[in-house]
Amino acid sequence: MLSDRLIAALNTISTATLTHQLQMRGIRSTFMSGLKPLHPDRRMVGRARTLRYVALREDLQPKYAGGINAQKRVVESIESGDVLVIEARGVPDAGTIGDIFATRLLALGGAGIVTDGALRDTPAIADIGVPAYHQASHAATFGRHHMPFSADDPVTCAGVFVVPGDVIVGDGEGTVVIPAALLEEVVRDSLIQEEKEAFALEKVAAGQPTLDLFPLAKERLPEFEAWKAAKAGTAGEAQA
Repeated sequence: MLSDRLIAALNTISTATLTHQLQMRGIRSTFMSGLKPLHPDRRMVGRARTLRYVALREDLQPKYAGGINAQKRVVESIESGDVLVIEARGVPDAGTIGDIFATRLLALGGAGIVTDGALRDTPAIADIGVPAYHQASHAATFGRHHMPFSADDPVTCAGVFVVPGDVIVGDGEGTVVIPAALLEEVVRDSLIQEEKEAFALEKVAAGQPTLDLFPLAKERLPEFEAWKAAKAGTAGEAQA
């Protein structure tokens, strides 16, 4: 469902616009609160793959943390365009992924990492270049507080319920989760919204009041359509 056309469009739409469009559809909790981008100037678009950590219990640690655990399974199964979304219960003082697994994820074509816990080896992950969103950085391994419990199950990350296959979009503000079934219509209406806001911003920057520009009043729609047509004509001339 995540075609090249949709990826290209999502790489131009702000998370603020996407979040608003989802709110308009009655879905209020889609923006992942409290997470910061490792690379604020980079975009991230991809399908959600999930990893869930649970609280450490020492008698069960060998069962869940040892061997080919959930963390290793999900990283080794990453495919091109996947974003790894990690539920870590908001714990800031134990790493959830480090540079070796981040390197592997990128080599397999992964599009990014989102964790509501901590990154470990944060400077090295920054150098790798993979888009990443995190609550904190911490040098301790996950074993300080976590056990990797499951992969590719629904998770709650930074207050947002995430289902594998949801679309994750990140920009300099943060990350938003788009239900796959709503993707086409959300992208369509987001592009319309951003075009109207570009028109309003241009007019406000020129000194006009916001009263009938944001939101755009019906009376201003003919002016907006003329503005849009003029921009399309200018773009066509430039291409010619």
